[in-house]
Amino acid sequence: MVEHLQADGEEPCVTLDAFLEQSNATAVRLESDEDARALIPHLDRLSLIEVAFPKFRDGRGYSSARILREAGYTGELRAQGDVLVDQIAYMKRCGFDSFAPEKDLNPADVEAALSRWPEHYQGAADGAVPIWKLRHG
Repeated sequence: MVEHLQADGEEPCVTLDAFLEQSNATAVRLESDEDARALIPHLDRLSLIEVAFPKFRDGRGYSSARILREAGYTGELRAQGDVLVDQIAYMKRCGFDSFAPEKDLNPADVEAALSRWPEHYQGAADGAVPIWKLRHG
């Protein structure tokens, strides 16, 4: 699903440095050059982690998402910035569950991208069962 950057009543995201200096923030923005592992001790108090994609070719956010999901983060994980429709399926596989592209995307194109390949050959952070395992138990 493509969501707006900030929904009504949603707590604004603070920077990683600001988050680490306080104990009451529940939403944080992780820049592409920041280490997602700094959030691992605090995952239980976070409801939203927004990961910045300053340019579509900057893939560090994919690694951040995977690190956070594998560490047990279950809250909203949002890709924000230069998010292109052809990247959304890969972002979802890495663990993103919401998207805030800086340029509007056609919802039909997003839905088509997310449903194009319902089965996958490899396991990933999204927990989808690989097709080989479906076939062979």
